Amino acid sequence: MTTTDAPRPGGTNPTGPIDPPPAQPRSTADLVATFEQLTEAYRSGRTRPLAWRIAQLEGIERMVTDHESEFVQAMADDFGKPRFEAWMSDLVPVVAEAAHARKQVARWMRPKLIWPGKANVPGRSWTVAEPKGTVLVIAPWNYPVQLALAPLVAAVAAGNTVVVKPSELAPATSAALARLVPQYVDPAGVAMVQGGVDVSTALLELPFDHLFFTGSATVGRVVMAAAARHLSSITLELGGKSPVVVTRDADVGVAARRIAWGKLLNAGQTCIAPDYVLVERPVADRLVDALARSMREMEGSDPRLTRTRIVNSRHLARLESLLDATGGRVVTGGTVDHQERWIEPTVVVDPDPDSALMREEIFGPILPVITVESVVEATAFINRRDKPLALYLFTGSRATEREVIDSTTSGGVCINHTIMHFLVPELPFGGVGASGTGAYHGKAGFEELSHRKAVLRRGVRPDLSVTYPPFTQSKERLLRRFL
Repeated sequence: MTTTDAPRPGGTNPTGPIDPPPAQPRSTADLVATFEQLTEAYRSGRTRPLAWRIAQLEGIERMVTDHESEFVQAMADDFGKPRFEAWMSDLVPVVAEAAHARKQVARWMRPKLIWPGKANVPGRSWTVAEPKGTVLVIAPWNYPVQLALAPLVAAVAAGNTVVVKPSELAPATSAALARLVPQYVDPAGVAMVQGGVDVSTALLELPFDHLFFTGSATVGRVVMAAAARHLSSITLELGGKSPVVVTRDADVGVAARRIAWGKLLNAGQTCIAPDYVLVERPVADRLVDALARSMREMEGSDPRLTRTRIVNSRHLARLESLLDATGGRVVTGGTVDHQERWIEPTVVVDPDPDSALMREEIFGPILPVITVESVVEATAFINRRDKPLALYLFTGSRATEREVIDSTTSGGVCINHTIMHFLVPELPFGGVGASGTGAYHGKAGFEELSHRKAVLRRGVRPDLSVTYPPFTQSKERLLRRFL
């Protein structure tokens, strides 16, 4: 990626100019005006042509590529995210997602032929993917570029107008997005709105056609209630406690490295981070030792170069309180640095299953490890709790793979790695139950932000009288032969 090219506007408009909405609304009146202008732009048909959609996707790609250094610095300013990690986890996925959608959107837009059934022969039926309308995206702070722009990719690929509200907890990144997005995408179709909880609350009062929220289950319930008031469709990406199962036939060294990597990425502030490990007893001690070793190795000789900070002091205090009453044994880490907002990567062995550490999503670099006697015990443990966003399994057995996949429910499953399923463009990403509703990425995102309109065309001939009342026994006998 380079940062030398000058911005090139991405907002080509096949249908003529429309006044763009205010760039940074600050009052309720501004928010209403923005919503109304975006709604009018949608109703005008501005966003429906393939050319408009491709222009916006190209604009998103160019923006992230042109301003890589600026985005990386903003994330460093917000919560000390290391340069390589910011590029790899926040920027690369957005460019890949936008490029994939740009190449595929024409195919996704094609009508789908459907067999009309014997009752409608001769006839033809199909579905048409039409935009939902005006979409609100409320993004979180932990991946402030990716989780603002990846939903935007899905929304514009589907032909919607969009309001994106970045997180106020990542102010430097939010400001960069608000300044750059209108330079690269059509400002009459996409609006960036900065602000805090008051702005989110005001936006949720407006009758958006679809709400897309990534964050906590607590706030997710608020968003779902707002959607219910307007009968809006909704996508919720909520996270939760994603378990890891390590079986006795797993490659313990590889498992430890990949679990440690997934847990330490973004200091554990990842919705699909490995939240806790269930390991079969014969390999439990080896796994714990390997996890501690892998975490130390990944920290390197100077942790200041590899650690992402906890986003703020309130979250740090919450993590510290989780460590205070685990009922388990801390085998590595546990040190808290309040000045730097760091927690040393920590492994806790056999905590109390009813402790806060095992009930709440951790969202930090603390990894509980619980010993189990069998895979059956592990799946039973998982099934007694809320359905997770991700489930990770390390095993050398295909039979065990099938057993775990068939006996558990989760948003997604990743076998012999962590996190990486998120990066497959055509794998739907989303939760189930308490971990969310709806899915996106690739075609799944296009479908999520589209309405599949059903169409039937009947021929006017033949127009058989037998199909009209009054119905007689002879008509019924005839119809029963063909229907």
